[in-house]
Amino acid sequence: MEEDFLIQDIKRAETSREARKVLDRKEQKPLWREYLETAIIALVAALLLRVFVVSAYRVSSASMEGSLYEGDYIFVNKLAYEFGTDPQAKDIIVFKYPNNPQKDFIKRIVALPGQTVQIADKVLYIDDQVAPIPIHIQNNDARIIPGDLSFRDNFGPYQVSPGEYFVLGDNRDDSRDSRFWGTVPLENIRGKAVFVYWSWTPDSSAPGWGFPYIIDAVQWIGYGLFNFPSHIRWDRLGSSL
Repeated sequence: MEEDFLIQDIKRAETSREARKVLDRKEQKPLWREYLETAIIALVAALLLRVFVVSAYRVSSASMEGSLYEGDYIFVNKLAYEFGTDPQAKDIIVFKYPNNPQKDFIKRIVALPGQTVQIADKVLYIDDQVAPIPIHIQNNDARIIPGDLSFRDNFGPYQVSPGEYFVLGDNRDDSRDSRFWGTVPLENIRGKAVFVYWSWTPDSSAPGWGFPYIIDAVQWIGYGLFNFPSHIRWDRLGSSL
């Protein structure tokens, strides 16, 4: 009788071990599945960040030179002006161009709603006071153009309307901005520029990009390998704005 009980105990123990092994096999995921799930989670997180929090932009003109250069890639905080936070003077913003909302521009805010802007012989006045000059602002053309010929060097006085912002490029003598096409409505602002995450010196000899793409892709790989790292502006990587 005791032997029968012993045999039953052994069988139950073996059955329990087998059950645990089956359970462990079910709980253990294949390695490829773990990688796939991690990649999907990372992709979803990146998409959510891209849609709701940050966007990446490439600077494609010289209008902000001194602060931003053609070939700079920047992160823009899309939530900077949410939750009751208003844009401030000196902020560098990305916005939908009022005359063509399909285009994005980047400029610096110099005047807020209700303030009066005037430019006299390149000097910027806000509410009749000389405006502070950020360190990177530049005027590279010594000529002074009369106000009846151009708004570049002589403009205003002009009072900014409620809910709108007056913006200028930091490269004051080579920028089309609020002096020429008006102010930026708050609803047009996409976000505040935060920092430069990548910067590549423009090169007129760089390969093109067009259909069928395969040849251009191969050329770009060769071009990148040959010119790395000489074309990277290392000193600009991580620059705050």
